[in-house]
Amino acid sequence: MQEMLTVALDAMGGDNAPDAILKGAVQALEKKPNIKILLVGNETLLREKCAEYTYDKERMEIVHASEVIDCDEAPVSAIRHKKDSSIVVALQLVKDKKADAFVSAGSTGAVLVGAQMIVGRLRGVRRPPLGVFIPTTKGVSLLVDNGANVDARPEHLLQFARLGSVYYKNAMGVSRPRVAIVNIGLEEEKGNALVKAAYPLLKECPDICFTGSIEAREIPHGGADVIVCEGFTGNVILKLYEGVGGALISEIKKGMMSSLRSKLGALLVKPALKETVKRFDASEYGGAPLLGLNGLVVKTHGSATAKEVCNCLLQCLTFKEQRIHEQFEGLYRQKEETSGEA
Repeated sequence: MQEMLTVALDAMGGDNAPDAILKGAVQALEKKPNIKILLVGNETLLREKCAEYTYDKERMEIVHASEVIDCDEAPVSAIRHKKDSSIVVALQLVKDKKADAFVSAGSTGAVLVGAQMIVGRLRGVRRPPLGVFIPTTKGVSLLVDNGANVDARPEHLLQFARLGSVYYKNAMGVSRPRVAIVNIGLEEEKGNALVKAAYPLLKECPDICFTGSIEAREIPHGGADVIVCEGFTGNVILKLYEGVGGALISEIKKGMMSSLRSKLGALLVKPALKETVKRFDASEYGGAPLLGLNGLVVKTHGSATAKEVCNCLLQCLTFKEQRIHEQFEGLYRQKEETSGEA
């Protein structure tokens, strides 16, 4: 019998809440029989919305939360003062072991702050990074960090690399993921002070397969499996990646509809093009888990669709089945890893 996964889902967070959130939850229940969802939010509203769907009521429950944290609120203040918000209530379910994971499309700042204040970090993890899968010509790469830590120290980048390697290895089935650090050139002496200081730490770490630097233009070509950087650079890469991808798809569609000849050609290439576009659609790969916490926290886009929400829930299932959290714990059991700044 398959082990059941329980996910606390923030039903009130995001631009399309609660409709897209609920729809994605129902889709996940249909795809996998071993997922249970705790919908966290306004009970009256959610019961009304749930009545529009047919689903296994034993596997989806509503947990009432009377407040919502808006994206323009100061994260620390919101977490401290809105104790009955959907984010805080859901994170508390993870802390209390009533849920295995938390998924939200709500305020990124509140999720990041709340995750560390409520769920807490694993011992030895100094700065939990966000890791997101991005499509490449060779499959997917893991970009870590992509926004949790806009500033970082060299030892933080080393931890990002180790956590990212464990995640990629288990999620993608690659025994020795190739790890590279984002840089402006391939030479070891290139880069800013952070990259120059982090490079030898990565190079000397026996736990990872470090291949050196990677320039941004090589990322879409699958130049590395795990791409390491601080959150400011990572977030810029991710947003540019998404923007260029969306613009290209839009222009291709526009070009195919520009004349009768192009429309006829579009009909011929449509099946192959559809498959390619799907493979390069970042929403196919779930959200961005915050790596190195005492429980699983996954952040998805504020504009997340039902498909993205569904994929985030399935992503949580992969975490549980592959015992990724337990392997994160194993990284930092040795005394030398838990010494120093916390």
